[in-house]
Amino acid sequence: MTTQVRSVLDIPIFHKIYDLYTLLHKYQPTIPKLQRYTLWQKCENTTLALLEVLIETGHRKGEERLDCLYRISDKLDLLKVLIRLSKDTRTIDNQQYLMIQALIQEIGKMVGGWIKSVPH
Repeated sequence: MTTQVRSVLDIPIFHKIYDLYTLLHKYQPTIPKLQRYTLWQKCENTTLALLEVLIETGHRKGEERLDCLYRISDKLDLLKVLIRLSKDTRTIDNQQYLMIQALIQEIGKMVGGWIKSVPH
């Protein structure tokens, strides 16, 4: 019996990051023009970078996979700061902030669990 390897595109964390990007994109029209092409664009780009590194992670093993997971964790921390900054500068309202942060927290837990499961 052969074991089929699951694509990174099929794992829950991929779907959560994908959902996070679609949520950020949905909010884009409500973002003030002054921040839309600076702070908000950085939020969207960081989320896209998360997807990119996640896909890369799926093709790595051992220490290389662990390095990728730490890069995801770092980018997620940056995104947390950018989103908090967006709230504090009134680029997004509190409701939007809470929706985004809930997804970020969930993704963070998934990344932490994955890091713990990789032998090192």
